Amino acid sequence: MIIDNQQISYKNFIYEDEITLSDSREFIDFINAGHDFLIENISKGRPIYGVTTGYGEAGQNYAAFEEAEELQYNLFSFHGCGVGEYLSADVARIMTTVRMISLSKGKSGVSYELLKRFELLLDKKIYPLIPSQGSVGASGDLTPLSYIAAVIAGEREVIYEGEILPTGEVYKKLSIKPYTFKPKEALAIMNGTAAMSAIAIDSIEKFEILLGSSESFVASIFELLLCDITPLEPFVHDSKPFNGQKTAAANILKKCKNSKLTHEAFSRYENFHLEAEQNIQDRYSIRCSPQVLGVIHDNLDIAKRWIETEINGVNDNPLIDHIGKRIYTSGNFYGGYIAHAMDTMRICVGNLADLLDKEFGLLVDHKFNKGLGESLKINKKSTHHGFKAMQITLSSLTADVIMNTVPASLHSRPTESFNQDKVSMGTTAALHFAKQLPDLTNMISIALIGMAQGVDLRGKENCSPILQKNYGSIRSEVEKLTHDRRMDIDIKAVNEMIRKGLLS
Repeated sequence: MIIDNQQISYKNFIYEDEITLSDSREFIDFINAGHDFLIENISKGRPIYGVTTGYGEAGQNYAAFEEAEELQYNLFSFHGCGVGEYLSADVARIMTTVRMISLSKGKSGVSYELLKRFELLLDKKIYPLIPSQGSVGASGDLTPLSYIAAVIAGEREVIYEGEILPTGEVYKKLSIKPYTFKPKEALAIMNGTAAMSAIAIDSIEKFEILLGSSESFVASIFELLLCDITPLEPFVHDSKPFNGQKTAAANILKKCKNSKLTHEAFSRYENFHLEAEQNIQDRYSIRCSPQVLGVIHDNLDIAKRWIETEINGVNDNPLIDHIGKRIYTSGNFYGGYIAHAMDTMRICVGNLADLLDKEFGLLVDHKFNKGLGESLKINKKSTHHGFKAMQITLSSLTADVIMNTVPASLHSRPTESFNQDKVSMGTTAALHFAKQLPDLTNMISIALIGMAQGVDLRGKENCSPILQKNYGSIRSEVEKLTHDRRMDIDIKAVNEMIRKGLLS
């Protein structure tokens, strides 16, 4: 993928491995013209925020042109106070790329030479070591992004060839000279939304796999509980045509295709007999699953569109318009769109967890599972307990997920002498979305292990080809439960399969 000042699509950004900077003369001149316009203004003594002034509340403190370099150095230095777990190398790589994309729009006043430093880091796979906490998501991700600026200047630590090493040591090994920032360049790096955007991108990609795996389980419930597939039919969803709802219904119906276990309320299979006490309609957690999952699909699409706009946007301050010969003080660093996208996705994960919890409860409860028996026990001895504890763990995880759905965007904290008095908390929202996913993955692992046990009880030959395939994948790692035993190792094994996308 070649980066210039054109739009980068979300799909290309995610799946491209090789990222390079355009070397066209036109692009180089465009970038440098913005930097030259900035230098022209500050050399005339014009006060420009963050370039010849202090930062935030200290914007009233003016600095001479000769002090502009020191000002940039001090900016990334005093923001070196991040805490918490380190972001992964993947997230650090995405952060570096996202910031490079924004600065490449030519409205930040940076030089082409600085952009080449971003390209160098990506090319050599030198990824800054970045603590996850310390951003309120307005004035940009100042503290997390200071670690990128510091690495460009040859300081702090990096992830290189799987190790955490001092940046200076890696630079010495690769004969790289530390970069000296020109006026505004450190501010341009730090005054943006790349941390929250990178965490969001990485987490969204993981969640899409989990959503597909969840739909595999939901489809299996239609089969294993001998359900009516009428609620999945296109006529139903064309009658209330939300795209996400139609997608979810089509996905589930496709996975149930050629099953001998499902039925249709008005044209049943000959081998299906509706018991007198059986309700002609299935419970809401089954019948309304396309509607529940549809909202998630549509919000996922919205989140991806907002992320794509954000990563292509210029979100530092001030903005430099060398064509119109103006400098704009503004607030594009405010990460509200990422904050709201991530808060909404956290609510979506909570709803998905709740749906899985309800459906798994039906699967293991002999009062509702239509003959699968008490806790999916194959061995009917009274001393055996089947999936009783597995349901408890899944339910516990559901509570953990749902407790993490309180919107971060409502928790704006005034900082920096009330200069930053309304902030987005976008990075916090993205981090908490990411924190939900391991719990959701374990939930799906338990649910799919229960699904395989249900196939053993119901008979593999009666299941749809897709359910048979997923059953085979799980049984390649997990034996059926015939006696009480520990299951945590099994959960970990299926967890790994899910993360690789093998069950989605």
